[in-house]
Amino acid sequence: MRLFRHHTEIPVEARNAVVALGNFDGVHRGHQAVIGTAQAKARELGTGAAVLTFEPHPREFFKPGQPSFRLTPLRIKVRQLEAMGVDDLFVLPFGPRLAQMSAEAFVIEVLVEGLAAQHVVVGYDFVFGRERRGNAALLADLGKLHGLGVTSVAAAASDQGEVYSSTKIREHLQAGRPMSATALLGRPWEIEGRVEHGDRRGRQLGFPTANIAIGDYLEPRLGVYAVKAGIDMGAATRWVDGVANLGRRPTVGGTRVQLEVHLFDVALDLYGRHLRVAFIDFLRPEMKFAGLDALKAQIAQDSARAREILAAYAGPDPGASPRPALKAPENEASPGDVYDRALRPKIRPKISSNH
Repeated sequence: MRLFRHHTEIPVEARNAVVALGNFDGVHRGHQAVIGTAQAKARELGTGAAVLTFEPHPREFFKPGQPSFRLTPLRIKVRQLEAMGVDDLFVLPFGPRLAQMSAEAFVIEVLVEGLAAQHVVVGYDFVFGRERRGNAALLADLGKLHGLGVTSVAAAASDQGEVYSSTKIREHLQAGRPMSATALLGRPWEIEGRVEHGDRRGRQLGFPTANIAIGDYLEPRLGVYAVKAGIDMGAATRWVDGVANLGRRPTVGGTRVQLEVHLFDVALDLYGRHLRVAFIDFLRPEMKFAGLDALKAQIAQDSARAREILAAYAGPDPGASPRPALKAPENEASPGDVYDRALRPKIRPKISSNH
């Protein structure tokens, strides 16, 4: 997969693609339906399938200083999209210029003139342009004016009727429901990072841990989890079972939120290694104990319960490539078949050259 951080001077082989357009935070099963629809359309047209996304996430630009909400930082998103077989990824820097660009100017400057896209695929709730004035319906109308095909993919839902949504996944994680998040993502949610040196207190208790800062990830519910950890072995990733505490460690006077992972039946020096931690199930909230002996006894209980849960786990494997796209309802752009025209923003007949 080729990665571009601009939309100008695109090489010929990356032009004329079918482009899936969106933020795609989480690359969940609804996103996979949008991207899979783009891939199917690309095969039909005999061209490449591309994804266009933004970095930072527009929400981070408009609300700086807020707690992190990201399900998949860019490096993870890139890995997921590459695993799906995307040909080209365009990551546009989201700053003042894009924030002030009208929806019409975005279509002309970025999609038509920049990427020379043949066709664009978006989710049903996609909005774009200054003040979020653009939507799938406006995109369809503009596409007709500029020879750009547009497909809007309707909402896709789980067997339980829950719509695949980044917002819903965040809610599940913050409520301590990682299995519900897994059902919407199509894989367990992960935090990954370099193993840092800690105070070695876990080793003193008989439960050595690998410590990872959560960085720019969403902060899920603090507490103890049954996890699967992927150890970077160079050419491959080795997955092992474990138990993890995500929290401030109140028993020992900690203040910073960090992830401490105890791996079962593994004797490796993990310092400096890259570790992926997949959250399988929530065991209990973080607690303050009377002393280290009580803490040690509880860790032993947590470990035993985590082993039982992981032995019975039958969900999707962590680290698995996103599965082929779901069959989702879609709409080829034509007047009246995406949204009611009465709800559509009006199209200005001309675009100022100042855009």
